Amino acid sequence: REQPIVAMTAYDVQFARLLEEGGVDLILVGDSLGQVVLGQDSTIPVTVDDMIHHARAVTRGAGSTFVVVDMPFLSYQVSTEEALRNAGRILKKAGVQAVKLEGGDARTCETVRALVTAGIPVMGHLGLTPQSVHALGGYRVQGRTDEDAARLRREARALEEAGVFGIVLELLPADLAEEISTSLTVPTIGIGAGPGCDGQVLVVYDALGFNPDFTPRFLKRFAELHEAALDGVRRYAEEVRGGSYPDQDHSFPSIDPT
Repeated sequence: REQPIVAMTAYDVQFARLLEEGGVDLILVGDSLGQVVLGQDSTIPVTVDDMIHHARAVTRGAGSTFVVVDMPFLSYQVSTEEALRNAGRILKKAGVQAVKLEGGDARTCETVRALVTAGIPVMGHLGLTPQSVHALGGYRVQGRTDEDAARLRREARALEEAGVFGIVLELLPADLAEEISTSLTVPTIGIGAGPGCDGQVLVVYDALGFNPDFTPRFLKRFAELHEAALDGVRRYAEEVRGGSYPDQDHSFPSIDPT
């Protein structure tokens, strides 16, 4: 339809239902759950079992939406055989449609080919790759030097040739992301990569304003639910302590009036 692809990241059944009802095209179960849901400092501690647990919840809530799951750190880097085993386990146990891998070097592309040959759809991920955040020197925009931009162009083409059905581009200059997007036949999904990508993805918690301390340049809040939720919790606590909740309207009588 030549419409931009709408993607969001979620980790549980309630938000998955919300995204499906809201018309999101693709739900990503990201390993960002390590930080967003589990309170960890990075994505690195997240396990395959963590991803399966949350992905199963998402597919229960959004059974009609295309769901992609991140393969976590060291679930695909050790060997192609282990990557196949872990990806297959994720698809079988979580009921999702695809997995996502970070990076575009020769070894990663070899893994992509093996997964695709086995019938496992794969999405790529270039730019800021959070599993490599320590090697990249932190959470910062990638592709700003000529050398780095040239590498990202090569890796995007290599991933396409290896068989990915799409590529997430994270924290890239807008002009570079648009150049990469127009050079490929597979779609790109941007996050902090400008309007020239074929779609966009945001974490639902961030887009709806649940995390007021997270304020990167690329993030636009489409609702401010933190304050509304906080007000609700405070009102609940006040009414319980004051004895006004529960009242008769929220209690069961000894005899059913019907």
